[in-house]
Amino acid sequence: MTKPRIFGISGWKNSGKTGLAVRLVEEFTRRGYRISTIKHAHHDFDIDKVGADSYRHREAGAHEVTIVSGTRYAIMHELRGAPEPAFEDILGRLAPCDLVLIEGYKREPVPKIEARRLASANREPLAPTDPYIVAIAADHPVSDTGLPVFDLDDTMAIADFIARVTGLPDRAD
Repeated sequence: MTKPRIFGISGWKNSGKTGLAVRLVEEFTRRGYRISTIKHAHHDFDIDKVGADSYRHREAGAHEVTIVSGTRYAIMHELRGAPEPAFEDILGRLAPCDLVLIEGYKREPVPKIEARRLASANREPLAPTDPYIVAIAADHPVSDTGLPVFDLDDTMAIADFIARVTGLPDRAD
């Protein structure tokens, strides 16, 4: 199996990571690519509702619960005290696609763009200490770097850059 093309979006809380990720998925999908995403959460999260049948299955002790309908399916895997799975393990569970966009996973050795917003809780640049950050997308001028800098809202230019960096083949529009 060939390893998928991967590109990351890093940044502090409220730096615009999710908005950029959503716009990039929309843009790449518009261009005809099949995109998958992985979002890393630093906190406990739940995609299930208290009282739902699937929630009750998990509460009863199920290791994995799969919910399936005519439009989607989701597999919830309970760690039950086991360590968080490695990024490579999660990547291996994805169906084949053209590009995997990851949000978070600051420490993974994959090419990333750093999102920066003046409204961020923390504005300390990540790029100087992360050799995998290959560009910056900001809502303000950035001059303290030799990396390419994009306007945070210039989705098309950022998508073009990601396509070049990852070697994404051209698709006819």
